[in-house]
Amino acid sequence: MTIQSIFIMSDLGEVMFEKHYQGKAVDRSICDWYWSELVRAQSHRELPSVMVSPTHYVMHVRREDITFLACAELETSPLLAIEFLNRVADILEEYMGELHEDSLKDNFVIVYQLLDEMMDGGIPLTTESNVLKEMIVPPNLMARMMSVVIGEPPSSVTGVVPPSVASTVPWRAAQVKHVSNEIFLDLVEEMEVSMDREGVLSLCHVYGSIEATSRLSGMPEIIVRFHNPSIIENVRFHPCVRIVNWERDRLLSFLPPDGPFKLMSYRVKNLVNVPVYVKPQTTYQSGEGRLQVTVGIKHDTGKPIENMTVTAPLPNATSSAEVETNHGSAEYRSATRTCLWTIGRIPRDKVPSLTVTFKLMDGVDKPTDRPIMNAGFKIGGTALSGLKIDSIDVLNEDYKPYKGVRAVTTAGCFEIST
Repeated sequence: MTIQSIFIMSDLGEVMFEKHYQGKAVDRSICDWYWSELVRAQSHRELPSVMVSPTHYVMHVRREDITFLACAELETSPLLAIEFLNRVADILEEYMGELHEDSLKDNFVIVYQLLDEMMDGGIPLTTESNVLKEMIVPPNLMARMMSVVIGEPPSSVTGVVPPSVASTVPWRAAQVKHVSNEIFLDLVEEMEVSMDREGVLSLCHVYGSIEATSRLSGMPEIIVRFHNPSIIENVRFHPCVRIVNWERDRLLSFLPPDGPFKLMSYRVKNLVNVPVYVKPQTTYQSGEGRLQVTVGIKHDTGKPIENMTVTAPLPNATSSAEVETNHGSAEYRSATRTCLWTIGRIPRDKVPSLTVTFKLMDGVDKPTDRPIMNAGFKIGGTALSGLKIDSIDVLNEDYKPYKGVRAVTTAGCFEIST
């Protein structure tokens, strides 16, 4: 994979950063071409991840309001290019705390140093955050205060050869030592559901990841065994994972980086244990419409369902609307013809309901469009996929580390036909 140039653009299309790797810079006009395609598509999601301009192949990734653009004159691996852009976004977010136009511009020197270290000649070089932090110090409040006092940006380069250079593995420094040895694994999942107005599921997938934090001395070998590994599909591993052991025995065997890292991501599809239900019903009579929505607990996980929200768009012919709910708060936004219902925690002693009475424009008795309703929720301390970790073993070292596994948060995203 060889990338010729990388551009980082703001939400208004401004080119904030550009980095060229092969001695031949790609003209900024490629960004104007991309932005015109985005305006024509009206949504970033409508654009394919890989595009062909009149002069270059263009791969793009959008995080928050920031767009990362990679350009190549010759054919390259699009999946690897997109994965690299995602990695750049992850590293910048870890360094800055958030991906925001102001935070990136305030630390423009560090951004360019990271782009320089992460790729060499268009080929990915150093992409592990723990190695990068040994070479490029993350920004902090004291450094910013000093830059104001002395009138120039402080140097973020350590000037010391990182210990990882002497290591046998590129993602872990040699001779790592910790006073207390510990490793934690967090399961983070997100459920995507699509259903019709009758509540029949047309799609139900869970996308998850295992976020690890390792503070282990020496060069330990970690073995992770799952209770039900057969449900896992579409896996993507950190480079430290030995693929052969996974394909043969369905266990994770790896030499971990030091510090936090994403061990793996996965998908579990065709689930039926959806924890909540959302039932809409729309009726029309004499130029008026009524939308009634009820939500409740469908599959009890033993954990409270929190941060529940429902976004209900009304037909385009709506002229005005009134909302009423027996739980939480609701408001109608006339600019977008949308009702926003904030439920919060779903109670167990009653069924939350929303009633929207809306008037249609003159001459319209029953609109033909059927807007798609969206709902979201969060559940802490449970993995909706049912994935469980049976054991974590640490080999090749004499100490007995502390080991922890937990399901952190599961988020749900619903699309419901009204």
